[in-house]
Amino acid sequence: MPDYMLILHESTTGAMEMSPEEIEKIIFEYKSWSRRVAEAGKLVGGQKLRDEGGRILTNADGDFRATDGPFAEAKEVIGGFFMIKAADYDEAVEISRTCPHLTYGGRIELREIEPTE
Repeated sequence: MPDYMLILHESTTGAMEMSPEEIEKIIFEYKSWSRRVAEAGKLVGGQKLRDEGGRILTNADGDFRATDGPFAEAKEVIGGFFMIKAADYDEAVEISRTCPHLTYGGRIELREIEPTE
């Protein structure tokens, strides 16, 4: 059964407008959702990424650079990811569509992981 990655894209301003109680409620929803997916034997893993920090790596014509980023000026960031098991894209979509991320204005990029030896 293939693994799929749910890449969670979100606005950089959404959480700034929420109260601590609202954020707690949302965290509870994510934990509940991931617990349900795990109990169904479909969760491989997942993590939230830190809001600040990170590095952008490039190598153009042998000129390697590591620069700070992404920056708060970005309109969208990757806030985290989940990895799930599903028979095919249709099942992966059905699992993903119940993720609370979509409820709060985020979008999910769903990608099948290509096995490597």
